[in-house]
Amino acid sequence: MTNTHRFLPDLVKAAGEIPSDSILSRTLHDDAHCKVVLFAFAAGQALSEHSAAQSAHLYIVQGEAQLTLGESSYTASSGAWAAMPPRLPHSVQAKTPLILLLTLMKGG
Repeated sequence: MTNTHRFLPDLVKAAGEIPSDSILSRTLHDDAHCKVVLFAFAAGQALSEHSAAQSAHLYIVQGEAQLTLGESSYTASSGAWAAMPPRLPHSVQAKTPLILLLTLMKGG
């Protein structure tokens, strides 16, 4: 059996240059258990309210955002983390250039 892994020493460098007027996303990992996506937002960019069928975790790597999770709203900056159950309406508004790590859980 071969074990495979991936190591990223710096998520900020992995995100690359943050676009000046859009949102960039890079899938870092995708297997039967989870999908991990790194987002880079220009200041002022947003993901409008949506929900996911799976549980998800958000981690703010760099920058500041306004997170809306269900009925609650938070100002979140580097180091902030959130866990969301399936189908929770949520949105992200970048207040500054923002790097966000999303982990979507798959299966039961």
